[in-house]
Amino acid sequence: MVGGGGGSGGSGRGGLLENANPLIYERSGERPVTAGEEDEQVPDSIDAREIFDIRRCWALAGRWGLGSLFLHLAHLIRSINDPEHPLTLEELNVVEQVRIQVSDPESTVAVAFTPTIPHCSMATLIGLSIKVKLLRSLPQRFKMDVHITPGTHASEHAVNKQLADKERVAAALENTHLLEVVNQCLSARS
Repeated sequence: MVGGGGGSGGSGRGGLLENANPLIYERSGERPVTAGEEDEQVPDSIDAREIFDIRRCWALAGRWGLGSLFLHLAHLIRSINDPEHPLTLEELNVVEQVRIQVSDPESTVAVAFTPTIPHCSMATLIGLSIKVKLLRSLPQRFKMDVHITPGTHASEHAVNKQLADKERVAAALENTHLLEVVNQCLSARS
């Protein structure tokens, strides 16, 4: 840990932060890329580390059998920005590799995230940002489950229900203001 106490919350209410001094954690190290991972002829399944941290482009033809498109998976979820603080979800310990479950053969990805305070008003936005990043980055064959780590948020059930509802997610992404906020969370910090 590097800094202060508390967690990620909501901004936009008169400039007051729910948690003005969050704990800041050190980023985990980069995963070394092996020769086998760079070889497009060698099958390589998607795993939790790749969901958490992918930095390179892959030819999908060799990797996922989807044609000759390239997919740039830049730090899939570890580098998503917190909507309140100029920090990433990894730096706030909202996402960790150990809370990602992947089954490439079953085409499923489950990501549990932990808001840093139990009443975080940004929990749905954070979950939506994670879900959108996965939807934009993974092959369509994957079924994604993004949910709050059990016991870590006061409205865990309601937030999880919203994130699991495809129609609600689609409607949220039709809201141009909300989509702009999500895109800000997904954009690289300068």
